[in-house]
Amino acid sequence: MLSKKMETALNEQIVREFAAEQLYLSMASWCETNKLPGVASFFYRQSREEREHMLKLVRYINKTDGVAEVPACKAPQKAFKSLLETMELSLAGERAVSKAINALVDMSLTIKDYQSFNFLQWYVSEQHEEEALFTDVIDMIKLFSKDEKGLFFLDREIPKIGQNSDQIEKV
Repeated sequence: MLSKKMETALNEQIVREFAAEQLYLSMASWCETNKLPGVASFFYRQSREEREHMLKLVRYINKTDGVAEVPACKAPQKAFKSLLETMELSLAGERAVSKAINALVDMSLTIKDYQSFNFLQWYVSEQHEEEALFTDVIDMIKLFSKDEKGLFFLDREIPKIGQNSDQIEKV
């Protein structure tokens, strides 16, 4: 059985995952309209992953005698200065989510909710992968954006990054 304190905290995480999903969708749209179809497909994939993360939380809460809340979310940023800005915002967002997940893990241990602790380990691992992914992409952009053909190369290569990582468990 899920404590009310953990239920509330997990519902707050649902909001974070939903906001990330919407931001990535907005970034995908921006990339697509700025003639970066490869990077757009990367962000569409990221948006789907965030939705899956959110649904995983919803199902967990509901299956542990809690009530998951479907959140409202403010509209995400829709215009960006550059490809680098989208990735830097993404990394900052993933780091904020990691911090929130770590706080949930800490809470689960404090209140001795070992079931939630076990559930959250997947998110801890996932956040490590997400931060590494965006760090790699940012490094790649900084390296190749100095070349006039670099943007073309980046648009082709960024969608390939992270595709071979473990697939997200079906919700």
